[in-house]
Amino acid sequence: MSVNPKLLLSELSRGLPGITPSFGSTLAEAGAICFEEQNHKNGVELQVEGTSNAKYNVYWEQITDQMLRCWGDAEYTTEQGAYGVAILLIRDLTDYTVLERSWKGTGFDFWLGKERDYSEFPFQDKARLEVSGIRSGYDRQITARMLKKLAQVIPSDSTLLPAYIVIVEFSTPISRVMKK
Repeated sequence: MSVNPKLLLSELSRGLPGITPSFGSTLAEAGAICFEEQNHKNGVELQVEGTSNAKYNVYWEQITDQMLRCWGDAEYTTEQGAYGVAILLIRDLTDYTVLERSWKGTGFDFWLGKERDYSEFPFQDKARLEVSGIRSGYDRQITARMLKKLAQVIPSDSTLLPAYIVIVEFSTPISRVMKK
């Protein structure tokens, strides 16, 4: 019997080149809230499909009543939780990590790059990441969201850099990962 790799939301609290430990902890909290509010327990299996196919067991720190009170906006919480899951998936499925948060209007959320010394060529070995979260949905919604996000990154296609689109659905849970 094969064992699924672990996806530890708490790893986000160590930070990344483009994510502070504080922001990483925030993303981990949001992800934990999303999974638990869908009645999942630690170790829930997350199915990944698309460009990459895999299964992970997802783990998080225990949530508290204070966290629940803090994360009352379900839409915002879902977005932040999806960021956390997507970032960990991209780090595991590719050799990319988050280097920088993108700005509004680019059509994507984060700049990705290799976790090594920065090159004098600013866009060498870089990619784009666009993320979307769905708290509770079904396959048709996931597909529609993927198509919307594929269209959303078109304005930045002139960079000739790959784009990864990650949709995280928390109720099943499933994540669709596509490379454009």
